[in-house]
Amino acid sequence: MKKSNEIVIKDSSMSTIEVDKELYISLTDMARNKNPQEPKDVVKNWMRTRTTIEFLGIWEQLNNLDFKGVEFDSLLYEAGSNSFTLSPTKWSELTNAKGIISKRGKNGGTFAHQDIALEFASWISAEFKIYLLKEFKRLKYEEFETKQLEWSLTRTLAKVNYQIHTDAIKENLIPQNIKKSSFVYATEADLLNLALFGKSAKEWRADNPDKKGNIRDFASMEQLVVLSNMESMNAELIKSGAHPAERLETLNKMAISQMKILIQNSSIRKLK
Repeated sequence: MKKSNEIVIKDSSMSTIEVDKELYISLTDMARNKNPQEPKDVVKNWMRTRTTIEFLGIWEQLNNLDFKGVEFDSLLYEAGSNSFTLSPTKWSELTNAKGIISKRGKNGGTFAHQDIALEFASWISAEFKIYLLKEFKRLKYEEFETKQLEWSLTRTLAKVNYQIHTDAIKENLIPQNIKKSSFVYATEADLLNLALFGKSAKEWRADNPDKKGNIRDFASMEQLVVLSNMESMNAELIKSGAHPAERLETLNKMAISQMKILIQNSSIRKLK
């Protein structure tokens, strides 16, 4: 569970937390728009209805392998009666539900997965749900733009290093007056592809006939970082006169080592 953040809906702040990489929104904060004095009662009233229990049960069955179906059936049978009451804590304890959680202490309250929060928002008012949906779209767009920028910057770095790499090939591998210099470039590019991806560009295209672009366009951020480092290393190996087979082995070992480090590095995982 990560630290709380906030989103703003109709000038009202809603606390959010991240649980298992999923967004959970404070139902308590949302309920204050309906009853500022007793927001807990708003949540409990929503959970009294049979429609709500059915929705929560379906969500848990789809997303929670440890959900207790027998206990759920009992609650569903009682739901809607005049004597039926249900709190978020009781719901979680009886059914082992994970879609709604209670958080104590500072910035505490009842939090629900964004799917459930949208259902609760709809129960509060259609207008409130629409504003919440607009905020979701804005946040998703910002997340997409950030990831695209990160990928683009890393791709640009790889291209810059590729220029250094191709200059080294031109100076050390390509004899003068050779017209098929592109063949040498392609061979060196595939040497890197083999070292990092385990296949040549041609083999990748054969395996992915429906994809536009090349093998590097579909590389992960970690792979692009390693590719950038490999291009610089290969340029130095070329200058030293190393044989292609020797360079392939060296670069492959480098790729394996660096990929292991990057995949395990928490700061890199945060960028995903």
